[in-house]
Amino acid sequence: MDLIKSIAVAASGLRSQSGRMRVIAENIANADSGPERAGADPYRRKVVSFQRHVDRDLDAQLVALGRVQRDPSAFRTKHEPGNPAADANGDVKMPNVNALVEMVDMREAQRSYEANLNLISSTRRMIQRTIDILRA
Repeated sequence: MDLIKSIAVAASGLRSQSGRMRVIAENIANADSGPERAGADPYRRKVVSFQRHVDRDLDAQLVALGRVQRDPSAFRTKHEPGNPAADANGDVKMPNVNALVEMVDMREAQRSYEANLNLISSTRRMIQRTIDILRA
């Protein structure tokens, strides 16, 4: 039963990190999206949180994607006097997305995803070897 529990825990990690990577990809895709009109706010970076919950059937603590919140940090400004969304000084508010931070977060999520995938693969090999021993 512990092997099944380890697969369930790793699978919950896979789902959580997959959701995290989708949010990060959305942030990266909108990193240079300006506002639609003057005075409007541009895209605001999203930040993922995780929550822990208990699977009573397996008696295991699993992880799930929590609330996706908007980052309250200040927007960047870019001087573009010809842009229709520019203010009186010629500055345009740009998203509060730092592509470097997003790439680091993406790499971290990817490594966590790979670690959970390796755990599932190892557990499956152990189960298969146990079955092979029992057959012999």
